[in-house]
Amino acid sequence: MLNFNGKLLDNNLEFLDIQNRGLLYGDAVYEELRVVNGHIHFLEEHYLRLMSSMRILRMEIPMPFTMEFMEAEILKTIDTFQSSGAKCVKLLVYRDSKGTILPDKNTVAYVITVRDLKSPFFILDAQPYEVELFKDFYKSSNMLSTLNTNNTILNVVGSIFAAENDYDDCLLLNEQKSVVESLSGNLFLVNGTEIKTAPLSDGCLNGIVRKKLIEILSKLEEYSVKEESISPFELQKADELFIINSIEGIKSITKYRKKTYLNETAKKLVGKLNASARIEMNKN
Repeated sequence: MLNFNGKLLDNNLEFLDIQNRGLLYGDAVYEELRVVNGHIHFLEEHYLRLMSSMRILRMEIPMPFTMEFMEAEILKTIDTFQSSGAKCVKLLVYRDSKGTILPDKNTVAYVITVRDLKSPFFILDAQPYEVELFKDFYKSSNMLSTLNTNNTILNVVGSIFAAENDYDDCLLLNEQKSVVESLSGNLFLVNGTEIKTAPLSDGCLNGIVRKKLIEILSKLEEYSVKEESISPFELQKADELFIINSIEGIKSITKYRKKTYLNETAKKLVGKLNASARIEMNKN
């Protein structure tokens, strides 16, 4: 079951036509949200990021599209599932005009899809996770690169490269040859008590959990957090590398080339990330 403009439809129903702008031109943005027992984690942050992304892409935001409306539509879709527990919700918004590259109108439509998650908590996967630099193509260091859009061909090609070469993930570079992020989320580098992540100006995704983790780290006396460009040469000098995203939380990198990494800091931070989610849940 999915939600298409407020109507609940079967997954196998054909409802998108060949003129769809998201399909033809990549004219779409999306949010992936974690929902646990009817509570949407970091709802306000996701809503504000969606509104900001739509404004940047000059999409017309309908007056009824409030945060309360978005929450109600997500929960309405989830209620159609037989199972409870943790869900991953993808809310895709695209410009709903047909024809040429230049839209003849600026209205939007949306699709909400849902899938089950294994755990209601952010967990730290201790399985081996090897990465390599992806150098065939670069991510641009501009504002569009920070948005969640369906223009993800770089990630698709990078994922195929990783699979063909037996890597679990790849790290993306921008045109300045700085390490921006991984194919699956924002990258954090740990050196002693210093933790570093790429700035948005380098073209990394403006991740919700990235923002939350920076807020958490800024309040911890034992760590200092920096948003600075990351050189590829820093990777093999680091004590830890880990990746974060809104659905999985924190994933530790265990190997990059000949260097293997610890995950002690990541173990501490995943607990604090879960605590932040629980605090927000209790407020509501």
